[in-house]
Amino acid sequence: MNHDASLSAPPGRARRIVLVGLAILGLASALFVVRGPLMMSAPRCMAGRWHGCFDTFNGVVLMTLVTLPLAALVVWALALRRRAAGVTSAWRMSLAEVGMVHGTVPFLWLTMMPGGGAGIVPARVSLVPLRDLVTMGPLGIVGNLLVFAALGFFAPMRFAALASVPRVLALGAGCSVLVETAQYVLQLDRVSSVDDVLVNTTGAVLAGLASRRWWRTTAQAQADRPRPAAAAAG
Repeated sequence: MNHDASLSAPPGRARRIVLVGLAILGLASALFVVRGPLMMSAPRCMAGRWHGCFDTFNGVVLMTLVTLPLAALVVWALALRRRAAGVTSAWRMSLAEVGMVHGTVPFLWLTMMPGGGAGIVPARVSLVPLRDLVTMGPLGIVGNLLVFAALGFFAPMRFAALASVPRVLALGAGCSVLVETAQYVLQLDRVSSVDDVLVNTTGAVLAGLASRRWWRTTAQAQADRPRPAAAAAG
């Protein structure tokens, strides 16, 4: 019997439990801090009112949190379906798909939310790098880092074709350019800034690096293909 292996397993499991516990504690602490603003939007959101819920930062954040159980249910359903089809990475693929959507759509909604002068104020562009960065403030920088963080984190876990740093960088930059272009074309009373693209892309790359150990390889993608029924029966 390998005593070293038996002794090393419990510390590894304990470390994972500690990390999960710290993540839950951190999320709970964050929710406790922002509970006041979120609860201000709760009555309007629960009543399904557009104004005061879906057109406010607090309302969008609240609905994102409220729909977390639904997202978890979708992950579970997709994973069960894939496991029944013989896919080996069913849970990882399902989590990545739902995570990309649930973690990106709310931020896109916020970035495309029109300002008070939408349709009236002329579209504005800022193409000088780092000029707007000093005016963003800490919250603005963190928010821009998170816009495509979920996409950068989960996309390489789902698609082997995106499992490289340059491709994650290109994905984040491309999506950010599309958002900034849409803000300009739709005249949303927002500044289409090159600094937003730089920070959005940085957030996607950093999140991708954080998930690098779970990136999907080409070999895994081929192994996860469901086998035809005839071949399986043979």
